[in-house]
Amino acid sequence: MPEVPPDEGDGSGGGPIDKVADLGRDIGAYIRQQRSNARISLRQLSKLAGVSNPYLSQIERGVRKPSAEILQQIAKGLRISAEALYVQAGILDLPMGGPVPEAIRADAELSERQKQVLLDVYESFRRQNGAAGTPDIENGSESEAKE
Repeated sequence: MPEVPPDEGDGSGGGPIDKVADLGRDIGAYIRQQRSNARISLRQLSKLAGVSNPYLSQIERGVRKPSAEILQQIAKGLRISAEALYVQAGILDLPMGGPVPEAIRADAELSERQKQVLLDVYESFRRQNGAAGTPDIENGSESEAKE
C-alpha cells in the first residue's frame, strides 16, 4: 500500500482541512485571550464589534472561521491591530521583526497610531544597525552614554 504524505487529507490530523480547522481554533483562542486581557465580556465585545453574541462565541470556540471584514470589526472592538488578527487567522504572513513588533501590535493600551509610530522607529533602528553591522557595546554609543 502506498504511503500517503502527511499534508494530504488522510485523517491523521495533518491534512489541509485539518490545518484550516486549526487556524479557526487558533484565531478563536487568540480573540478570547485578547478579550480577557482587555477585561471585556463576550457580550460587550459583540456590541463593540457589531457581531452577534452567538456568532462571536462560535468564533472563540473555533466552530466558525471569521472573514477578514469580521476580524477587522473584532479588532476595532478590542482596540488591537487588525493586522495582528489577520496574521493569527492565516490571512497575512507574519510580519518581519520577531517578538518586539508582535508585542507592540498586541498592546491594547496603545492606539493604532502609537503602534505604527513605534513600529516605524523600531524598524528604522533595525535597518540602521543592519547597515552598520552589530553595534559595538564596548566602543559604541553605549560607552559614550556612560561617560
